[in-house]
Amino acid sequence: MPRRPAAALATSGEVLRLIRTGEAATRADIGRVTGLSRPAVSLRVSELLDRSLIVEDSEGPSTGGRPPTRLVFNSSGGVVLVASLGASRAQIAVCDLAGHALARTSLGVDVEEGPDVVLPLVMDTWSELLGDRPLSQLRGVGLGVPATVEFAAGRTESARIMASWTGVAIPPIIAERFPGPVFLDNDVNVIAIGEHRAVYAGEADDLLFIKVSTRIGSGVIAGGEILRGALGAAGEIGHIPVRDGGGVLCRCGNIDCVDSVASGTAILRDLRARGRDVKTLDDVVSLVRAGDAQTMSVVRDAARMLGEVVASAVNLLNPAVVVLGGDVAETFQPMVSGVREVVHRRSTALSTRNLRIERSRLGPGAGIVGCAHMVLDHILSPEAVDALP
Repeated sequence: MPRRPAAALATSGEVLRLIRTGEAATRADIGRVTGLSRPAVSLRVSELLDRSLIVEDSEGPSTGGRPPTRLVFNSSGGVVLVASLGASRAQIAVCDLAGHALARTSLGVDVEEGPDVVLPLVMDTWSELLGDRPLSQLRGVGLGVPATVEFAAGRTESARIMASWTGVAIPPIIAERFPGPVFLDNDVNVIAIGEHRAVYAGEADDLLFIKVSTRIGSGVIAGGEILRGALGAAGEIGHIPVRDGGGVLCRCGNIDCVDSVASGTAILRDLRARGRDVKTLDDVVSLVRAGDAQTMSVVRDAARMLGEVVASAVNLLNPAVVVLGGDVAETFQPMVSGVREVVHRRSTALSTRNLRIERSRLGPGAGIVGCAHMVLDHILSPEAVDALP
């Protein structure tokens, strides 16, 4: 590897990046890669050791003489609190600095009850999961919510959906109880980040994640990074209208949005209208397994309408993989098969030449992984590390 100018890697934050990525494992490696002098390398390593961000591990291979001491990122040097909220369920965890869950739980929530009810419940759960761990170990907090989020401001923006959350700046509320940086994003964005980092990193840098559950949403990974758009509204696939939707009024105020005709809520509504006694998606699963013709027809219609919208997204974004997650997609193989069929029929030949359409491999855990990495990408960036006291 060619030597980089010392000025480009002159900080302890940049040295930590080299250690985390495996580009450097010893002091000699750091000097060789950065061009820094031995005293400069020693200073930066000492700063990282003092901040508990690295540890000196087992001895490295020797080329003669005393083996060098290896420098290893200390994933136990702190914790992050994360929660991925859906419309009716929340995944909550305490993670280490590598994004691995140290303690986690799942609980029922109703986000329509608003932040005054939901946020205290989430924070109480974090306190329980933290147990005896001191707050001094806390490095940051990450939260995904089922609403449009202005990421930079940490503010929900849902004028007609989840009205009680509209304009709420969530980070200051959480920071009052858990001091430190707080990051907020749309729930499907954090799930997309989780799927990409845990399953497809290094394999597919362009990914479209579609969540089909109580509601429908999507997250876009472009060039390995989440695509948020100018204000955080990218990926609102649920509010793209479909053909032949039947004139269904969507909760956003428009007609025949794919969310209103192909989501889990829509499937339950349509089956009830046909006389089926279904209270939850588990009831729908039972009917599908029993081969009920009307149920299969409703699921296929939902898959067709969702597939048309996904086909347009594939033509626009040209992802390498489309991942279908959420309760409906993870449970109903006919939904996945139907979407795959429509996408390959309606998208361009080039955009589907190597396209893979797969079900989520992480399931509910994707939100926890994504929230953790959303936080870690910021708090372990060279700029953030250099700003530490």
